[in-house]
Amino acid sequence: MSQEFSMQVIARVRSDFSTKFGVPRQSGLVDALEATVVFEPEFRNGDALRGLEGFSHLWLVWVFDQAIRSEWSPTVRPPRLGGNRRMGVFATRSPFRPNPIALSSVKLAGIEQTEEYGTVLRIRGADLMDGTPVLDIKPYIPYADCHPDALGGFAAAPAGETLEVVIPEDMLSRIPAERAEALRAVLAQDPRPHYQNDPERVYGFGFAGMEVRFSVEGDRLTVRDIQTQDTKA
Repeated sequence: MSQEFSMQVIARVRSDFSTKFGVPRQSGLVDALEATVVFEPEFRNGDALRGLEGFSHLWLVWVFDQAIRSEWSPTVRPPRLGGNRRMGVFATRSPFRPNPIALSSVKLAGIEQTEEYGTVLRIRGADLMDGTPVLDIKPYIPYADCHPDALGGFAAAPAGETLEVVIPEDMLSRIPAERAEALRAVLAQDPRPHYQNDPERVYGFGFAGMEVRFSVEGDRLTVRDIQTQDTKA
């Protein structure tokens, strides 16, 4: 019997990514990335977080709100395979699913009390756009959630840094010091779709209020321009 369930957005993520492009393909790949989980007004009750401070990592259950479609396909083209091979949707973490639900494991960097938003969670290693709706938060439990002998299928090898990143000195000075390490790590992961390899093409994405433009030739990524998003041409 077909059933439908309604769910409430309990929080939203505040991160440095204004678009999907540039967001790491999995959580935990860039530990230097910091974000904040801000609860919706009706869920700003500190009692709901009692005991959470004892955990180092969290599971965020969230919605692919920028990838909602009216229909779904049983197969998708994973970027991990260059976008050229089809795999079953349930063998991938593609956002194009029957239900656009996602799961991310993030590091809990702190629990803070703010005047504007009440209690918020500071997290690291998130693969989430700014404004992403969160449906639930659960503690990561090592003995139950970690399986060292698990098989990773076609995604067994970790997606580590693959590119040398070159940022000219005049552009490096435009990056806030506290964001430089995270931006460099994001670029080193190669934000491009895996099936695109045009050294003449200039790519761009929003990060921490900046528009970062770059090109890639071979194993070297060169930043071509950095502008603040509110003043760029």
